[in-house]
Amino acid sequence: MSRTSDDGETASTADAASERADYGTLYVVGIGPGLPHDMTQRAGEVIRRADTVIASNLYQEFLRKDGTLPPESAAVEGVADDGEIADEEGAVLERPDGTRQTLVRSSMGKQVELAREAFERVRAGEDVAHVSGGDPNVYGKSDLLFTMADAEGAADVPIEIVPGVTAALSSAANLGAPLSNDFCTISLSDKWRGWDEIEEKLRAAAVSGFVVVLYNCWRDYERAVAVLREERADDAPAAIVNDAGRGAAGRNLDDETETITTLGELPEHSEEVGGMGSSIVVGTHETDVWENDYREFLVTPRGGRDVEDF
Repeated sequence: MSRTSDDGETASTADAASERADYGTLYVVGIGPGLPHDMTQRAGEVIRRADTVIASNLYQEFLRKDGTLPPESAAVEGVADDGEIADEEGAVLERPDGTRQTLVRSSMGKQVELAREAFERVRAGEDVAHVSGGDPNVYGKSDLLFTMADAEGAADVPIEIVPGVTAALSSAANLGAPLSNDFCTISLSDKWRGWDEIEEKLRAAAVSGFVVVLYNCWRDYERAVAVLREERADDAPAAIVNDAGRGAAGRNLDDETETITTLGELPEHSEEVGGMGSSIVVGTHETDVWENDYREFLVTPRGGRDVEDF
């Protein structure tokens, strides 16, 4: 006896639900600056228990420091992962409890292939941790995975974002309290947009009175500073932060450093702007340089509040 179309739809839905019950989850994990002490407990737990971890060589090194990832010596000799991911053969590692985890190197130019493979592994029942520096939603990898899921018809793949500490916040912590009032972040990367759009946002942020945090400062940072100087006074406090939260594990200049200066004097500190780990914070007319018995700090009071306002 044939079933009605409603019954057929119900059966089809039930079959799909049963199949997806065996799926894993794709976690896009923000690990903050990278070192374990600045990573959330949730991020560490997800990475430790994942069946497959996708991470760059640098982040792999960071995650091994406290055992979040097994050491390189845990690689199972003579055993390779069944799948080849973006031309990268996954290393099979054995955890202390005897369970195994696949570790795959993430690299620029292979993110599309890595995303496709991650979808297939989730469908096969694996939990996959796709590691992103900082926070996945702040110039990280979350938009890539959602865009790829849409393009690849992967609406069936469960995706969860695990937040992390972005460079703006780790830099601010090193500087004191520069972001206690309204602020914005602007990336200077022109890979997907033209300089005209970047300049428009810089001007709007400066005119609107936002504290501005610049990302990707190795790209035209002098040009960005010149735009900000047209709209904001040269004596506005500013700072250059390298490898915030990374200590001696930094990869830029002299590991983790902070330089407090002014907007007008930023061009004189070009040698202190390193690579991808550099951020620049530009304060407003309300931002002060405050000094205690130990060092200088940047402080931007919220709405110009005074002690009596508390």
